[in-house]
Amino acid sequence: MQVVFSDQAPAAVGPFSQAIKSNGMLYLSGQLPLDPATMKFAADDVTGQAQQIFRNISAVLAEAGSEKNHVVKTTVFLSDMNNFAEFNAAYAEFFGEHKPARSCVEVARLPLDALVEIELIAELS
Repeated sequence: MQVVFSDQAPAAVGPFSQAIKSNGMLYLSGQLPLDPATMKFAADDVTGQAQQIFRNISAVLAEAGSEKNHVVKTTVFLSDMNNFAEFNAAYAEFFGEHKPARSCVEVARLPLDALVEIELIAELS
């Protein structure tokens, strides 16, 4: 097992790693829409928050030696399911033709009052 850290993604906001490599897989902790330079939200809307999360995810995937086309499963947490369609548009733009397995659930509240959080599992390249 190996801890993965990218300085191009925000540091964890709790006692956990950005990601862990284990047995040819990468387990990425929930990513928030934080700009790693400021540790502030990059946007106030779901689209902007999702886009920042995807930048963060890309940085951690690259640090681990993987890429978005190797993502096998995502779990999406939305603070409001009314944002589902808007989020899906940003998600589809990021993944393109690649369609990993996914769960999407509404939660009462996310850390720092984010609108969206995404965790994932990927194969290592």
